[in-house]
Amino acid sequence: MVNKVVISSKFWGRYRELVRKEMIPFQWNVLNDTAGITIEKERLNDDGIPSEKSHAIENFKIAAGRTKGTQYGWTFQDSDVYKWLEAVAYSLREKMDPELEKKALEVIDLIADAQEEDGYLDTYFSILGIQYKYKSLGGSHELYCMGHFIEAAVAYHEVTGNEKVLNVAKKAADNIDDNFGPEEGKIHGYDGHEEIEIGLLRLYHATGEAKYLNLAKYFLMERGKHPNFFKEQAAVYDGPNALSGIEKAPNTYFQNHVPVMEMDTAEGHAVRVVYLCTALADLAATTGDKEVYKACKRLWNNITEKRMFVTGGIGSTVNGESFTLDYDLPNDTMYCETCAAVGLAFFAKQMLRCEAKAEYAEVMERAIYNCALAGMALDGKHFFYVNPLEVNPAKSLKDPTKSHVKPVRPSWLGCACCPPNLARLLTSLDDYVYTVFGNTVSANTKFENTKFENAISENTVSVNTISGNTILLNLYMDSEAKFELESGDIEITQETDFPWDNKATVVVKNNTTETLRFGVRLPEWADNTLASVVGNQEILGTEEGYQYFEIPAGTESTIGLTFEMSIRRNYANTHVSEDIGKVAISYGPFVYCLEGVDNGTDLNCLSLPEDAKLSYSFEENLLNGVGIITAEGKRCVNKSGGLYSNTKPQTEPATLKFIPYYAWANRGENEMVVWVRE
Repeated sequence: MVNKVVISSKFWGRYRELVRKEMIPFQWNVLNDTAGITIEKERLNDDGIPSEKSHAIENFKIAAGRTKGTQYGWTFQDSDVYKWLEAVAYSLREKMDPELEKKALEVIDLIADAQEEDGYLDTYFSILGIQYKYKSLGGSHELYCMGHFIEAAVAYHEVTGNEKVLNVAKKAADNIDDNFGPEEGKIHGYDGHEEIEIGLLRLYHATGEAKYLNLAKYFLMERGKHPNFFKEQAAVYDGPNALSGIEKAPNTYFQNHVPVMEMDTAEGHAVRVVYLCTALADLAATTGDKEVYKACKRLWNNITEKRMFVTGGIGSTVNGESFTLDYDLPNDTMYCETCAAVGLAFFAKQMLRCEAKAEYAEVMERAIYNCALAGMALDGKHFFYVNPLEVNPAKSLKDPTKSHVKPVRPSWLGCACCPPNLARLLTSLDDYVYTVFGNTVSANTKFENTKFENAISENTVSVNTISGNTILLNLYMDSEAKFELESGDIEITQETDFPWDNKATVVVKNNTTETLRFGVRLPEWADNTLASVVGNQEILGTEEGYQYFEIPAGTESTIGLTFEMSIRRNYANTHVSEDIGKVAISYGPFVYCLEGVDNGTDLNCLSLPEDAKLSYSFEENLLNGVGIITAEGKRCVNKSGGLYSNTKPQTEPATLKFIPYYAWANRGENEMVVWVRE
């Protein structure tokens, strides 16, 4: 499918420009060790980890033989460069930049020079001992890094047509295919950190070569069949320290405790889980395998119905950066890694390819507008690894169990996976606005060379029962889009000031020779969505959160939408013990919070009575322009003076001011809470 979505939204335009002008150049300097910043540890007890510098580009130069030295950094340090390159690709898609393109080409040449003759690509082992490749997969991150490179290569090739970067990616993938698989003599195993599966599927979509699809499926289905695979490798491994000791983690940490088709709950490292799910959902959508989709759905339901925070964050504990158990959602010790929210958006995007259900777009929107966006400061140069729902700076400093919860965003972190991950999400946001079904102009419409059984159903477009040309509008933002299908092209224009305005005008031009079924999402956060239409379209019914219109070939339709929005009080399931008796405020796609700079200290002493009136207004000069919510609340006052007392604390009036969660921690160090006593 040839498509182009140009985002002109004021809100998102600012962020995407920030990524292009500030974030990408800043990260380039960090990767080259020229940023002149302090790199912080993720936790107070993170002693002995590589956090003095990035050294990522220098590692490639050493591996390529351009300079002398030794490897520095994590086993996954290469991935920071690859994610930067992917973000550059999407940025160039939006706006060509000769200087940025020049840097990208230099990086591609450097990566090609660092690649081994057989296609293997990983600076850690190229520098420290190539004979140890693929021998410590639990912690080595070789496949993880190569997966990120393949993603970057496909993106860069799609945008620029650069064949060199795609050939390097194919050569790396071919090396993996030569070494892994069910055949005798190959490694019967899988990666420690899921990602290569995503990369291989993207490479398949770009090339149509079935071996990449087959290999992705092999990795997904092999996982968990031999749960002690990593431990057995580690027992005989005598090479460089590739995250030594990680193999002692429980199998749930690696999602290899059971085969993926038997999983009912999301277990272990949260980012790994959603990367696994992203690839699994892509496989389901690509092959039409309904059993694979059912496995995806089980994990989706468990995450979103029992293990997701109201901000769209996931991961309840710093220990293993992991899920714990259903309804365990602590506000001040959780993890909610930025990468996990980004990964949840990836997962949701692929689920929309499987089934046209608005719940996927709702979660995608929640994760992007709240947890993911909170991962970056408004200046584009400071980043959160962890996104808490409650912060007391003194406790973060003094309480070891909260040392990972930072009250302000550092410039960079020793484990720097999140900043470039967020950059590639924001620069590729145009890929999330719509989901297109139909006979598209794309290499991946040819499936006849696929080898594994029961891979392709009669419906090769989606697990869905959708037929013909169908487009879903998932995210509302001012934009222009053009999709080239085999029967012609479709143009869609959105005119809206969303998220700060509640109206959108959508113009659809169906220039194809077939009828278009066009679905607009009816947002869950709107009390009601009013639609007015002009044109020859037929108004169909609503289904799974989308209002459908049938637009005849060769016609144009205008759909005017008004979202009746109100300030909402959100309550957690009573099984979430931390939130009993508390309320979280939201408006539109945004979750709101109280911050100390507006509301003073001891935010847990504040309450929002059930009958308190909530008022919304827009402040142009606050935090680059935000909608704020105010209410007359109460503050508990302890006048007894003692630690304990027989006298109930008194209350006094207090004006509460809520700001969007994504914008907190941009005005210095202070307290913050999302859930407020009612």
